[in-house]
Amino acid sequence: MNELSKVEATTETTPEPVVIPVEAYISEDYARAERDKLWRKCWLQAGRVEDLPEVGSYITYEILDDSVLIVRVAEGEAANGADGKIKAYRNVCTHRGRRLVDTPKGERNAHGKRMNFVCGFHAWTFELDGKASYIQSKEDWGPKLCDDVTRLGEVNIDTWGGFVWINLDPDAEPLRDYLEPAATMLDPFQLQNMRPRWRNWTVFDCNWKVALEAFNETYHVPGTHPEFTEFGDFTGWGRPQGKHSHIGYDTGEGPKENASKLRLGAGDPRTTTAMMQKYTWEGVNTNTTKTLVDVAQTLPEVLPEGTSAAEVLRYWLETSRKIDAERGVVWPEVDPAHVAASGTSWQIFPNQQIGHAVNNMLCYQARPYGCDPDKCIFEVAVYELYPEGEEADTQWQYADPADFPHVLLQDFSNMAAVQKGMKMGSYAGNVPNPKAEGAVISLHRNLARYMGTGDPKDL
Repeated sequence: MNELSKVEATTETTPEPVVIPVEAYISEDYARAERDKLWRKCWLQAGRVEDLPEVGSYITYEILDDSVLIVRVAEGEAANGADGKIKAYRNVCTHRGRRLVDTPKGERNAHGKRMNFVCGFHAWTFELDGKASYIQSKEDWGPKLCDDVTRLGEVNIDTWGGFVWINLDPDAEPLRDYLEPAATMLDPFQLQNMRPRWRNWTVFDCNWKVALEAFNETYHVPGTHPEFTEFGDFTGWGRPQGKHSHIGYDTGEGPKENASKLRLGAGDPRTTTAMMQKYTWEGVNTNTTKTLVDVAQTLPEVLPEGTSAAEVLRYWLETSRKIDAERGVVWPEVDPAHVAASGTSWQIFPNQQIGHAVNNMLCYQARPYGCDPDKCIFEVAVYELYPEGEEADTQWQYADPADFPHVLLQDFSNMAAVQKGMKMGSYAGNVPNPKAEGAVISLHRNLARYMGTGDPKDL
């Protein structure tokens, strides 16, 4: 294992106030260097196992100059360990370097089902195991054109939580080691059993870190989403967890006693929870399910005025769980203390966020758009539990930023303006809140360990 494949992770637990240099956001040299120092050294989430349901099912994943072809090569369970059932190859013909599978124009990635892959240049053909099965006029090369020369180059691949992960570094540490402690904290939520409700991607006029960091803290809620403050206090925290980090809400008495995403409103928790759930469903369509929303609407009618927050929460969740179970949706049993300790979402270094709950999940991913530091690809995916056989049939859809739900538009409205602001010559750097924006600080401490520059400085 080489030095960069297992970079030392940040371990601080109480970040001091710092200044984050703008180099990582705006420098063209930094953006180009990320290819070799970061993206070719980290485990990257490339798709979902359910996108590969049958032998021959494939997807592609692109990161800067690299394209990876991911193929189901054998039947069997593969949601938490690829075990040879799913393989990844460098998406390039070994003859003259033509990309083997093209991404259709306007699509996030290629996907489909094939039992072999034929190069569009000279028709070299590769089987699912990566071996070249047809080479035109192969005899012209003589015995030197052996399988070791012609077979597709393999890429490290593994699965966890129903996600497919790839790593371009041949000396990469095992995926499970890389993901800890996030994997252990999220395992009880059984993310592998969730399926996408909708998946959209778009392109922003900002660096990928600007886009990702917009969702790495709750500090922005009063300023960006002021309407949510009517439902309660969204004071939160962000904490480093090795290479990764997680965020959550402060806990305490009354409406803040549940630190998970499935939380109550302030004031009369019966009415504010009903209002907040309805607004969330209509305004962003994330972080909840129709069952939770429908049951929340009944709270003011079925529970008497003065019902405690704890009792409202218990009734809401237990009733929703029962209704879901009757239709074949079984929530995992997760200890309430574990739910609270896990926070509301985890930032998986470098570019993935998983917002978890017992019955739904919200994921963000940000990737560079070429080597332009002022652009990025941004993805939003919402998952939930479905009765077997009733899963939504979704593919990644491109959406103009203006076509996303309006709560997300509030977040999006800041991104280009932040990118422009950081490019002003007089701007000294970002000064994130050390408690509420600790996840942002953690990201840059770990980026600096890979990139060799950009470490946050004491304020």
